[in-house]
Amino acid sequence: MKATLITMILLILAFTVASQGPLQVGFYKGKCGSIDIESIIGGIVHSRFVKDPTVVAALLRMQFHDCFVNGCDASLLLDGESSEKTAPPNLSVRGYDIIDEVKTVLEKACPRIVSCADIIIAATRDAIAFAGGSRYKVQMGRRDGKVSLASNVDLPNPTIPVDQSITAFQKKGLSVTDMVLLLGGHTVGIAHCSLFSDRLYNFNGTGSPDPAMDSGLVSALKLRCPQKSKVDNTVNLDQNSQSSNTVDNSFYKQILMNRGILKIDQSIALDNKTRDIVSSIANAFNFTSQFSNAMIKMGAIQVLTGANGEIRKSCKAVNTS
Repeated sequence: MKATLITMILLILAFTVASQGPLQVGFYKGKCGSIDIESIIGGIVHSRFVKDPTVVAALLRMQFHDCFVNGCDASLLLDGESSEKTAPPNLSVRGYDIIDEVKTVLEKACPRIVSCADIIIAATRDAIAFAGGSRYKVQMGRRDGKVSLASNVDLPNPTIPVDQSITAFQKKGLSVTDMVLLLGGHTVGIAHCSLFSDRLYNFNGTGSPDPAMDSGLVSALKLRCPQKSKVDNTVNLDQNSQSSNTVDNSFYKQILMNRGILKIDQSIALDNKTRDIVSSIANAFNFTSQFSNAMIKMGAIQVLTGANGEIRKSCKAVNTS
């Protein structure tokens, strides 16, 4: 009887060690001697940001595309003929070189300590801060996934109705308000003309522009996105030219004036399930803190912790030893 009890206790302890532990603020403190891991990440991101402010949008998109497929496990970073990188929605994702640079520096300083998944989260947070957002405290302790398949990539399309978008976010444990806040990442984003040209020329097969788009904006965008153009130009998702590289609530003010570029962006300002949320954010003084909280929630989707996953030597490949 005593031996059986001891065996049960050992099994419980083994399960506890193997189960997922919580993410923690300051997780890496003391794990690399006196080296401040988050400062290293921030320094590299800042040097990139100074040269190219569009890295903010790139890293925001990377975190979203990673976390919405199998959770925040850096599976997006893995190379392979049929990896997530090769899925059509991910072909335009960029910023991999920033994560690789951070990983190279950290591996030299403290090998096999910092996960690629955590680097994505921290690098995105720092980029947001450099663009005028909050430098919120990031919870760390994620481990890297070992599976990356293009067939697993099922990201919400920018043309889907609000109801479907809400459902997609709720499946990830995110509320309607979280969804509206996270779409606010478009405050620093761009879109290719091909993603919204139907709204300019043939909305829903009508042969006319989307009546929900400001007519002045339609005229301006037609100059930037002419029909049958051989060049797929880009436009800012925040049509306030003085704010297109700043993390603020200007995006919401624009879509309330029917100046949204993507269909989903304009739809959340019109749909009765989301328009009051949009209006509230547009008039809020604390958008950056609200946005930070939504980013923290997204960064906790289906994370691997404890003994699950691994700490990759290279963000491009799973470990072989």
